[in-house]
Amino acid sequence: MARGGFPGKGGNMGNMMKQVQKMQKQMEDMQRQLEETEVEASAGGGAITCKVNGKKELLSINIDESVVDPEDVEMLEDLVLAAINEAMRKSDEMMETEMKKLTGGMNIPGLF
Repeated sequence: MARGGFPGKGGNMGNMMKQVQKMQKQMEDMQRQLEETEVEASAGGGAITCKVNGKKELLSINIDESVVDPEDVEMLEDLVLAAINEAMRKSDEMMETEMKKLTGGMNIPGLF
């Protein structure tokens, strides 16, 4: 065996590194694209609707006038929280699903 490694294996390592770099670039591109994707969720039968993007930034909240009751602000607060939390969950799910498509389901810690 030659010193410093396995005979005839140097080319395989180079190919593997190229594949890793290619996959890393694809993941960066996909993550950038997903961060710009909007996800919408609602609560209270559509009375509260909110949108978030893949960066988990809250983009908008729409509140139907029918749920604005000055006597029951707590219910309105609960509906807003529910809509936002659902939108965040959907954003996480979207990111995870799309990344799994790219990585073939490999669990890569710290990916996103």
